[in-house]
Amino acid sequence: MRRKSDRKTKQNKRPVWPACACLAAQSVVSWSPGSAKRGIPGVLGRVLIVLLSGSLAACVQTGGGASEVGRHYVEFGAEMPRGNRVTICHAYTCKLQTPYTFTQKDIAEIRSVMAKTKKADTPAEERRAVAYAIAYIDVKVGNKLGIKDKAGMQFSASGDPTQLDCVDVATNTTSYLLVLQQNGLLKHHTVAMTRSKENLLKGFAQLNPVKYWPHWSAILKENGTGQQWAVDRWPFDQGENPAVQKVEEWYIPDDGSDPKKPRPTQTQTN
Repeated sequence: MRRKSDRKTKQNKRPVWPACACLAAQSVVSWSPGSAKRGIPGVLGRVLIVLLSGSLAACVQTGGGASEVGRHYVEFGAEMPRGNRVTICHAYTCKLQTPYTFTQKDIAEIRSVMAKTKKADTPAEERRAVAYAIAYIDVKVGNKLGIKDKAGMQFSASGDPTQLDCVDVATNTTSYLLVLQQNGLLKHHTVAMTRSKENLLKGFAQLNPVKYWPHWSAILKENGTGQQWAVDRWPFDQGENPAVQKVEEWYIPDDGSDPKKPRPTQTQTN
């Protein structure tokens, strides 16, 4: 029986710049020195427009614990999950939002995916199981709603209901993690506030601000240690496992090194 409420897509009327958060991460996937030099005038022009319009303030946020998870949803005009009902962001920066309700059968299937993946009752194995669960959910929800997201940034895709930017992916992944938590599928971790990173000063100094533009990710906090882990599927096609990395190593490493292209979580257990 079709769930009528799951087919009602609404348009977000909030004035946010589409895909504002993901330009830098795209450069990690496809940037080269030659292409950067050729694109400098256009990139700088777009950056100046954004800065002058004040849109950047809506894109740069970092945050802490689980009590603040809702702030991200408020920032982008999205709805937090209610039980097993989530609102899927798509078309870039939550421009479109479509409800989806996980049935008990869905939860049982996700539980089975995680149980088959985990090799031990450890935080590392739980993170690996989460990666496989997120990939499974991405495909299941995408098939239902007609979303077939491609890796990284598609500059012509803003408004395309089949595509997601990193705000969409981070928001949806956070919602999926909250559903896992709600159903007792997270033992060693708690869902924390979605976070972003940027280093525009370094980017402007290198005449390549796009390389260090704000980029968002869902976050898990390890209960035993307090370590935060970024769960980031955006650099990969829908259906691939997200990268699960320590926050200080994710995207722009805290040690000041350049961004590196991540790998999807497969058999890593560290």
